[in-house]
Parts: sequence; C-alpha cells; structure tokens
Amino acid sequence: MFFCKDLSRGAGRYTYSDRDYPLRTGNRLKLDNPYIRYKSTGCTCALFKPALFDSDSQKGMTLKIDAASSLSNLLTPNKDKQNQDQAVQNIFSAMLAQVGRQGYVSAETTDAEPPTVESLQRSWDSWFNSQRTGRYSQVEKPEELQQSFGNIIVRAHNEGGYVDPQSFLQKLSPEELAVVQKVQGLAEPIDVDALTEEGALNLLLPGAAQIDLNRDGFTRNGEAYGLRFPNSNTPAEVVAAWNEATQGMDFGQIATAQIQMMLPMLTANIEIDENGQFVRQHQPGDPEFKNPFANADYSYSTAVKNQLEALEAKKNELPADKYESQKAFWSNLQQALQKHGAA
Repeated sequence: MFFCKDLSRGAGRYTYSDRDYPLRTGNRLKLDNPYIRYKSTGCTCALFKPALFDSDSQKGMTLKIDAASSLSNLLTPNKDKQNQDQAVQNIFSAMLAQVGRQGYVSAETTDAEPPTVESLQRSWDSWFNSQRTGRYSQVEKPEELQQSFGNIIVRAHNEGGYVDPQSFLQKLSPEELAVVQKVQGLAEPIDVDALTEEGALNLLLPGAAQIDLNRDGFTRNGEAYGLRFPNSNTPAEVVAAWNEATQGMDFGQIATAQIQMMLPMLTANIEIDENGQFVRQHQPGDPEFKNPFANADYSYSTAVKNQLEALEAKKNELPADKYESQKAFWSNLQQALQKHGAA
C-alpha cells in the first residue's frame, strides 16, 4: 500500500506492507511508463497526493514524492503475510456485508456463522500481532494499543459504527481518537468533520482490510489518499495471480511493480495540450476524473501484455540484468493471470 498525508505540508507517514516510516520531502519520481526512474538514488518508494504533478521542460512530467528513510530493514513480503492479510480481509468483509457494504471482492466466503464481536476482535488481535515486528515495531505499549483499538472495534460493531462511521467517530473521546490515529499511522489528529464516509469507515478497520468504498481507485484513510494494488475492488483471480507472481520479490521490486500496475489510472487523468505539454490533472471528485479499473471491459491481461511490449521496445536502453528481471516478472504475472482465468 502507498499512503501519504498531504505532502504539500512536508510531513507524514509512509506505510508499506508491515512497516511505517517517517517521510522527508524533496524527491521526485519521473513517470516514464513502463519504467520507474528515481531522481534520488536513495528513493525506493513513491507516495503522492492527487494534483502534485508539475511540468519541467528539461525533465518532463514528474510526480512529487517523499523518500522513506531507513529502508534497509524492510521485510520481504511472504506467504505468511499474504495469509494474515487475507484472513483479516475475509472476516471484516463478511462483517461489512452484514451492514450492506461491499468489502474485498477477493474475500473468501464460508458457510460458518456470521462474524461476532469475538471473532472480529480475534482477527484484529491476530493481524496486529503479525505486524508487531514491522508496522507497529516502534509503538510504545503495543499491548495497550491493541486492546484499546479492539475495544473500539467492538463498540463500532455494537453501536452502528460501520453503518454511520462519522457519527460513531463523533462520539469517541479525544483519547480514543488518539488511539485510532496511532493505529492508522496518521501524522495529525483526526478532524472528524473533515472526513468523507470512506475515510471515516477505514479508520475503524485494520489496515489490510481498508476499502475503496466509492471505487475511485484511491483508498481513503482519514483525510489521506492511498494507492494500493491489489485493492478491495481487484478481482479475486487477479489477486491470486499477483500473489503468486510476487512471491520472493523484495520491497523495491514489488513497489515498482505496484506503481506500474496503477499507472493507467494516473495517466488517464492527465490532460495535455496539442503540443504534448501538461495542462492539468483531474482529481477524485472532479467530473472529468476517470478510474479505468472500474470499467467493465478493463483487462489486466492486456495491461500486462502492454508492459511486456513496452519492455521489448526499450530493451536496448536498459541494463541486461534489469531487462531480464522485468521480463521474468511480467511473464510470470502473464502466465499466472492465464492460469487463474483472469481477464
């Protein structure tokens, strides 16, 4: 998941998989599909708020980003983490279905009893514990934080918080809102009045279970915009293929692949003039904003095929090892999509 607060303020948090990192501003990411070229050699991640594009006649279109520090200790995503994320997505999606909301479309359904407050809390506890060496490794009194947010989940379930999240958050004390802020890794105190329904709802969900409620391609977490791939609307067969193809990849490789998978949404909202110069970027909420992934005819298989074709076109411009690793990944993903019957 790529997550940021308003980067124009120059501070925030970066969340990837199971670790949080403080941010520093100043680096930029060049959008040169299908390759991600970092202007700072120390930058191995990309985070952004919509409308942070600018145009530079010498450097081309760029996306302002923050560089995460201390990336050397990143854990490689593995099957255990995928299983933990899937488990918490399954049970919280089932709970959301009970109140008439769509959770993860890739969530597995069972014939078991509907989720109870006890099963929700057990799922939260299990997922939190799986993040203790990563995302929550720097948290003071983690057991207290875990219990406090678990209590908020119980209250939200019993008091209609997942039906009307804004009203529920209004009832929380400043201390309880501080718990939510810490669990979600937010840089600033929560302003409930400024939240959208999606942003409020996701504050009451474990990070891995947060959803793109309005299907605009972004996952709101409080006031923050987040990009993640796969997200709650990614088809189950695509998720299965992605998990299979990314096994054993390191942080930088997965981060680059995630950005490349999301580029169609970014480029679809950039308007250029007849000379190819940047005019504007349409933001979520604008009438012109497009989320190509929401189109019924969007094809992940075609997108991967296009990545492979573009890679071949630039073969001679890339170091041989980079070309081979990129080709291996996209070929593996193409085969996995075919194997799982993804469009």
